[in-house]
Amino acid sequence: MNRREFIATAAVTSTGPVLLGMTKKAEEKKPVIGVEGHKYECVHNWGELPGEFEWQTTHNVALDGAGNVYITHQGLKNKKGMDTVFVFDPKGKYIRSFGKDWHEGGHGIEIRKEGSEEFIYFSNTWTKTKKLVKTNLKGEQVWEKGRPECPEYAPRPDAKDATKTVTPAYNPTNICWLPDGGFNVGDGYGSNYMLNYDKDGKLVKVFGGSGKGEGQLQTPHGQWVDDRVKDKPVLVVCDRANARLSRFRLDGTPIDSTASGQVVLFPAHAKIRGDVLLVPDLHARVSLFDKENKPIVHLGDDAEWRKKVLDGFKVRSQPKEWLPGKFVHPHDAAFDKDGNIFVVEWVSTGRITLLKKVG
Repeated sequence: MNRREFIATAAVTSTGPVLLGMTKKAEEKKPVIGVEGHKYECVHNWGELPGEFEWQTTHNVALDGAGNVYITHQGLKNKKGMDTVFVFDPKGKYIRSFGKDWHEGGHGIEIRKEGSEEFIYFSNTWTKTKKLVKTNLKGEQVWEKGRPECPEYAPRPDAKDATKTVTPAYNPTNICWLPDGGFNVGDGYGSNYMLNYDKDGKLVKVFGGSGKGEGQLQTPHGQWVDDRVKDKPVLVVCDRANARLSRFRLDGTPIDSTASGQVVLFPAHAKIRGDVLLVPDLHARVSLFDKENKPIVHLGDDAEWRKKVLDGFKVRSQPKEWLPGKFVHPHDAAFDKDGNIFVVEWVSTGRITLLKKVG
């Protein structure tokens, strides 16, 4: 456990977590984790999923202006008619679901207000079509985009056989917003590029690409514009397979990167609230950084627990082994208006944790 982190209340009467939809025992105490100014009560297995549905690898989370919570899951073994996006009210009550066309693809989700209306942007990683989709809050499609039409994604000669061509992979993972009204897409499971689009959805520039050197990326799984320094916004990329955070100017010029594996372990996405940078880390913790990008706290950090979690990734499908106050594989996280944090984990049976701010 991180020395700066503590658990104020750790006594739990049950031997395992309460499953989604079940009533928690009255005597169960919820662990509190964090440091002074950043303490959170862990409400694991948040959200009441209707009985006709089941989670199949939860992935990402976004909130609308009313505080409703939108969760994507991959849907690996969907029941007939199964949706890939579920919407809950701020208290965890199911409202609606949609996304039948995105089976096996539900991944990145972000919500933005444009004029007087809010819209959802999806990155559906493994689908053959509908890679990028914009909808209204009810899931009604506004537009969809396929492969980028640019030199970086054009067929090219096969290095092993000059008589053949290969087509660069394209599997976007997450989206973030740009100050000019455009948006940025990370091709995290494809060719490791960052793609900048203008406010009308036209591709403007491509940068990054595979590698470990300056300005190169390996699984740019998530990204966010860091505007905490006035008039100097930069793009923070969760360069996951390189085990680092990489920073770029908005024109794609590289700035710097953290030391591999020392500041973050396997960063999945990023969000900012006030002066705090939030980074869910797939290796069993959720990190908060200050304005100078120094760690405030690594929530749930525990070296022994992480060793178990990473041992063949078996724990992700064994909910009885999950511990209160600990994480398995945080895949995305988002603040609500009160500073609470919703954490969604890459686990096969689904897990959503509300980190309720208490200090």
